[in-house]
Amino acid sequence: MNFIFSSLKPIRSSVDAHGMPVRMRISAGTVSDSSQALELIEGIKAEHLLANKGYDSNELVKAALERGMNPVIPPRRNRKEQRAYDSYLYRLRHLVENEFNELKQWRAVATRYAKKASSYLANCQIRAIAIWAKVI
Repeated sequence: MNFIFSSLKPIRSSVDAHGMPVRMRISAGTVSDSSQALELIEGIKAEHLLANKGYDSNELVKAALERGMNPVIPPRRNRKEQRAYDSYLYRLRHLVENEFNELKQWRAVATRYAKKASSYLANCQIRAIAIWAKVI
């Protein structure tokens, strides 16, 4: 069973069911989460899409359903139509938080020494490679 998780600013990341990084994106801190989510799920096959409230949008839910994913995203409080979601399955979203904890163990990622976004993304990707190397 595959899961995709996404979270946090300015790093946005997808992880698999084991908490291993699959895809990363860097954007400005003022960019909304839901606008970046479609890029994170592009071309990925999964049974469920788990994300926090920041990713709750009709566009993302529709895109997930079209790709055959079950969206497990809690609805925002101000939503006119509250959508049901599996709160038990949503608990697994901690895996993406664990991945961010692993990423930020590396000082270059945690303190954002890189001046350019491309350099910062490269630092994050190198750290992700190190996370994968622990498993292999």
